[in-house]
Amino acid sequence: MTSGFDGRSYQKRFDTLARQGVDVHGEATFVRSFSPRSVLDAGCGTGRVAIELDRHGIEVVGVDVDPSMIAEARRRAPGLVWQLCDLADLDLGRNFDVVVMAGNVPRFCRPERRRDLVRACAGHVVEGGVLVAGFVLDPEYDVDQYDSVCADAGMDLQERFATWERGRYRPGDRYAVSVHRRSSGVQMSS
Repeated sequence: MTSGFDGRSYQKRFDTLARQGVDVHGEATFVRSFSPRSVLDAGCGTGRVAIELDRHGIEVVGVDVDPSMIAEARRRAPGLVWQLCDLADLDLGRNFDVVVMAGNVPRFCRPERRRDLVRACAGHVVEGGVLVAGFVLDPEYDVDQYDSVCADAGMDLQERFATWERGRYRPGDRYAVSVHRRSSGVQMSS
């Protein structure tokens, strides 16, 4: 399930934006607001979010299915932990304070595997921790569908925004950043 991206070319776009003064760290800033000690960057791409979180002293693991993206992440930050893995099959054997899926991760997953993706990522959230996802919405995959899978995985909707800068979400918006929290004592359903 590779995306066909070229990691270096993909990263150059963000490097150009950063040189132009654009803040390319909105997702990392959002995640940092939860004061996590550990973060799983699920669908890490070239490591932009993970590297920024690490720069702020947060333990981070990056996972992506695309070998080119992981290769670029490893080139940019060889000291961080990068895993090549299909997120729908993820089992790292540990949990994190925050699991973040930035950059339309559910949209890159085959529709028949989206439930597995969300369940696998939610399964890596500590009790009381959060699963954060930002992605483009459409009738084929909307917030109701996403919320339903999160609920099945023991995650309760806490907040939803239209942007990583916490812009107000309104029904019908084309993009959503959703925060789901693992409740105390809630186990994932099988």
